[in-house]
Amino acid sequence: MTGQKGRHALDRYFGFSAAGSTLRTEVLAGITTYLTMAYIIFVNPTILSGTGMDFGAVFVATCLAAAISSAIMGIYANYPVALAPGMGLNAYFAFVVVPQFGGDWRTALGCVFLSGILFFALSLSPLREWLINTLPRSLKSAIAAGIGFFLALIGLENAGIVVADKATLVTLGAFSTPALLASAGFIVLAGLAARKVPGAIILTVLGITAIAVGFGLQAFTGIAAAPPSLAPTFMQMNLAGAIEAGFVTIVLVFLLVDLLDTAGTLVSVAARAKMVDADGKLPRLRKAMVADSAASMIGAALGTSTTTAYIESAAGVDAGGRTGLTAVVVALLFLASLFLAPLASAVPIYATAPALVFIACLMARGLADIDWDDLTEAVPAVVTAIAIPLTFSIASGIGLGFLTYVGVKVLAGKHRDVGGAVVVIAAAFALKLAFT
Repeated sequence: MTGQKGRHALDRYFGFSAAGSTLRTEVLAGITTYLTMAYIIFVNPTILSGTGMDFGAVFVATCLAAAISSAIMGIYANYPVALAPGMGLNAYFAFVVVPQFGGDWRTALGCVFLSGILFFALSLSPLREWLINTLPRSLKSAIAAGIGFFLALIGLENAGIVVADKATLVTLGAFSTPALLASAGFIVLAGLAARKVPGAIILTVLGITAIAVGFGLQAFTGIAAAPPSLAPTFMQMNLAGAIEAGFVTIVLVFLLVDLLDTAGTLVSVAARAKMVDADGKLPRLRKAMVADSAASMIGAALGTSTTTAYIESAAGVDAGGRTGLTAVVVALLFLASLFLAPLASAVPIYATAPALVFIACLMARGLADIDWDDLTEAVPAVVTAIAIPLTFSIASGIGLGFLTYVGVKVLAGKHRDVGGAVVVIAAAFALKLAFT
């Protein structure tokens, strides 16, 4: 009886029966979503610890940020969307922002926190819709693809497949054991994903780790233990330093990418969950955006890069998830993951390379949405997509792409196609180039 009452209480709050789901389906959907995105508990600490941040603390911050943010999205917005530190922005944080601040990751965390505040303010105002609606679809797609190529370059470098070269900038590296394992892992991962095997990414990462440990290439201290201390990263963001360091461009990049990523994820997942109304609008959109913006601030306070909505949530929706209970289940599983720190520390950096390259492949799909017959749309999109990895900077790639968009549109006599947000971003980047 008690269990039945609990079930009814959950149904009254989340409304999964009305949404055509069941308690069992919501739980299974949450498990499915978790398996598709659990790789982040291994990948994120690996990337951020390269900045000097404590690996164990980042691991805990990653799990807690994902758990708290997913719970807020599920309970407050009632969306079957899970959140965690975002891929792409963690690379931007580690490889661009922190070096720009001379290795000061605390100032970088301050920028993440400030971007969360701005995102929160935008989520409560009409500016959010204006920004999203005035950005051309081609540039949105190109930004996602460019970030994917950026991740791929990092993954290939981590595996030793691509190395620096004085004559050609980059070249093919020697196929050592790490490179071979990463290459084989990528092929296996793609094959498993093609077969729609749940958790293909995390299975591949753990498989490579097991092989590395088995052949004595990687130390192994166990699977589970009490969570490490969060103290080295908790509330360590340097807000004053971020403001003094001229944070504007960096904060805007964090904000823009997070905003676009969140909007795209929410629209995609909600459409698959049949949550869109007759007018094509999403229910409780403001609540969902508020939840996501709060996630960025929570993540920064805990000690990780921007926390955002995950497109992997679509896997849970495809498994039948229709309400926020799915996200709550994901949150509980990330809490349980806190005890997997020894396993996370055993994952070699090249074991995460297949995941980065595979995610890049998924992010590149957006290029199909570009109107290739319209050169005023296609050319700026290509510039954006290739400039992000080649400049090793998401900010520079976006800036060059937006400048190209404005210039090409004006010269082609299509200046009316240029939205206000594009002009603002292009002008800001032009000023940055002029004074640096």
